[in-house]
Amino acid sequence: MRHKKDLMHLAMVTLIALLLTIAGSASADEAVNPPGVAVKIDNFTFGPSKLVIARGATVTWTNGDDIPHTIVATDKSFKSRVLDTDETFSYTFDNPGTYAYFCSIHPHMMGEVMVK
Repeated sequence: MRHKKDLMHLAMVTLIALLLTIAGSASADEAVNPPGVAVKIDNFTFGPSKLVIARGATVTWTNGDDIPHTIVATDKSFKSRVLDTDETFSYTFDNPGTYAYFCSIHPHMMGEVMVK
């Protein structure tokens, strides 16, 4: 009977350790988004405005507004053409780093992609 209790105790400790490891592996702020990530342009905002993605992931922006917008990296690493309603722009992030971007027509519209 003692052996059975020891095994149950060991199983519980192992399960708790595993759950803590999984829970602690990525905080909510640093959760990595899936390979294909969508950003919606709506009401003069990028949503979500901040992303954390894995290297090699592609981000696709879709203009949901009735007026044109652009997506321009502040470091000039990528730049879209002018996007009309429902048009898209995609960019694949191959290098780690933080990429700030904005709409060149409406510079108050800003976003950020962190590539891990």
